[in-house]
Amino acid sequence: MSDCLFCKIVDGDIPSKKVYEDDEYLAFWDIAPKAPVHILLIPKQHIASLYHLDDSNVGVVQGMMSKAPEIARLMKLDDGFRAIVNTGDGGGQEVGHIHLHILGDVRKATWSGFPIQDK
Repeated sequence: MSDCLFCKIVDGDIPSKKVYEDDEYLAFWDIAPKAPVHILLIPKQHIASLYHLDDSNVGVVQGMMSKAPEIARLMKLDDGFRAIVNTGDGGGQEVGHIHLHILGDVRKATWSGFPIQDK
């Protein structure tokens, strides 16, 4: 899509701090991180959100989920990470292109509900 922020990043029209790229996916640092490690993993194919998945493109999310541990290893998140997909305005999605947030060291994060308290 010509007006999609993430499609422009995929096309190279907008710079990003890439951490991973292959033919189908791109991962880069979030420009407004909510945790010490905050990576966005996006498919290069434009799909607006989880709500817009159908039988023809459901494999995109499967691919994102299988890439998440690979990205986590690249980022040295051996202690664990959080993977989040926000969907639609009501779900907190800010960019209309499906994406997976990969967050590391979430105990120092700033999203609502954080920091996580040790029990």
